Amino acid sequence: MADQFDVIEAGERGRRRWVGLVVVLALLLIPLVSLLTSRDPEPESAPARPTPAPIGSLTRLNNAPNLLNPHVKAKNGDEVVKVVFPHGVRAEVRYPAELELDELGVRPFQGAYIDGIYRQFVAPYGGEVEITRGGKPIRNYASNVSLWPRQAGSGSYGQVLLFEFGKWRLAMYDRGLGLTFEQRVDLAKNLKGTVTKDGFLVLSAGGRTRLTKPGDVGEGEAIGPQLWFGGGAGEMIALVPTPDCKKWAGMPGVIEGRGRPADSVCRDNVLIAVTGPAAFRREALKSIRVTLK
Repeated sequence: MADQFDVIEAGERGRRRWVGLVVVLALLLIPLVSLLTSRDPEPESAPARPTPAPIGSLTRLNNAPNLLNPHVKAKNGDEVVKVVFPHGVRAEVRYPAELELDELGVRPFQGAYIDGIYRQFVAPYGGEVEITRGGKPIRNYASNVSLWPRQAGSGSYGQVLLFEFGKWRLAMYDRGLGLTFEQRVDLAKNLKGTVTKDGFLVLSAGGRTRLTKPGDVGEGEAIGPQLWFGGGAGEMIALVPTPDCKKWAGMPGVIEGRGRPADSVCRDNVLIAVTGPAAFRREALKSIRVTLK
């Protein structure tokens, strides 16, 4: 019996202690609430804060589109531009003036194999800010090669290696588990880019890296050196040197993957692939002539 009473006694004391604690807290909160409610409200229009300084990396960005507007010449009612493909082959592109290829701008594309693993080197349409977003790189592999985080909405693509060759910015979007650290270091060391006098980018590689050649096909797509005119949300044309391209029924992924009507034609060992309005596609496929030098 004594044990039972001891338990009940302890319970009563615990309840009294709890009630006392509540009373003490209430007494403490009353003056605190009064103090807070007595403060003057903040003014309706607070003084404007100074504009923060621009992000440091943004001040060094090349915010211009990653394009070259080649010099154009008039010839018998058409326009002619001289171009250089990423593998160094020169060509003359002739087209009707209304297509305005020179104003669309041109940029390079090049496929490559690193230890047999296929990767693409693309000139981002919007320049380096398209990759960096004004942030800072994860690391630098060379003075002209930096590593950036995976981009939101990039699907199966992973981190991005960004190369700087003169005014050009070239991005390699890694995939899956990605290249090893050693492969990336080797790639940064051995992928070389030279800018011609007329502004085109010519690439070469060594070490573990082998650049694709005209006519190479991978995963059902043309992966050899290419030149892309236009991009963004507008019209786009891909010129792809392809020996015997009449036997090639495919299309560059950049054209086919845009989710818009696309057509292509093979002429003089060059695949011409086009996306855009129907009238633009018809005129481009009918009229563009590419003469490889």
